[in-house]
Amino acid sequence: MNNKNLLELGLNEGYVKEASIYNEDFYIGRISVQYKDIYKVFTEQGEVLARVSGKLSYSSNSTLDYPVVGDWVLLDRAANKNGDAIIHKVLSRKSYFSRKIAGSRFDTQVVAANIDYIFICMALNNDFNINRLERYIAVAWDSKAVPVIVLTKADLCEDIDKKLREVEEVAIGIEILVTSSLNGNGYEEIKEYIKSGTTIAFIGSSGVGKSTLINKLLNKEALKTNEVDENDKGRHTTTHRELFLLEDGGVIIDTPGMRELGLMSADVDKSFSNIEELEKQCKFSNCTHKNEPKCAVREAIENGELDLDRLERYRKLKREEEYNLLKSKQQEKKRMKNMAKVKR
Repeated sequence: MNNKNLLELGLNEGYVKEASIYNEDFYIGRISVQYKDIYKVFTEQGEVLARVSGKLSYSSNSTLDYPVVGDWVLLDRAANKNGDAIIHKVLSRKSYFSRKIAGSRFDTQVVAANIDYIFICMALNNDFNINRLERYIAVAWDSKAVPVIVLTKADLCEDIDKKLREVEEVAIGIEILVTSSLNGNGYEEIKEYIKSGTTIAFIGSSGVGKSTLINKLLNKEALKTNEVDENDKGRHTTTHRELFLLEDGGVIIDTPGMRELGLMSADVDKSFSNIEELEKQCKFSNCTHKNEPKCAVREAIENGELDLDRLERYRKLKREEEYNLLKSKQQEKKRMKNMAKVKR
């Protein structure tokens, strides 16, 4: 690894300029793998193991402040000759994909950072789920990266045209790629996105074929893949997030399959932009789309221009996002109150 490789990894003048503000003895690197308490980081001298400094950990107010795969960071060393490197600073993120932490906590978990494109992978067999796809789209738009939908396992689907129409109805303004690992269809279209310095994150539920797809792009079996079961459902293979540098430049980030995707921060309005545009045409700005006169949304449903189920899914996601954000604020307020008590 050298400075040229860091450029291929996405290093640019903005990160270099920000890094120059801090200690000149620091080295710049990019997080490639994230485990529980330790990271792997690409530096100009290779890949090193690193831990977060006590100061950075102490000053972090939430999980958002900790480094994740894709982050550019400042370290005290570029090699592991004298032990693990120490991460002292996380540089500003231009984008990041996040979700609600699984379970009852209302914290945000950053999945990957500094992404240019988010490839939302969904299989065209039993994994096909429009509701889940709408969730991914809403969170992807909020990340500030550009979403691309990758439909996998086309060779296992007998009604591709029908399912493609369903996806097109919800994927407004998003390119859709149809792929098959059996015959290689769609791989050339994917490669057009991969350029030196460009970062692509692959997300999706378990068993959609992300690992198979990434292995083909890397031209090696870097990721373990499992066979599907008798119900055509894949098993969980990726256990951690990992960043790969391709031979010809460009970066791929693989993420574990997500069994749930809770909304903490999402651009629901953009992902349901057709409904948002209709709402602007309603006579009343606070229209509930039930009994109000001159309701453009209800008229669109009656005319067959808008699916009632899609409107209900839109409402559900808005309610979930608002509820999770409210709970998060209440949780943070309680945490700050407890911290103030400790300081006394």
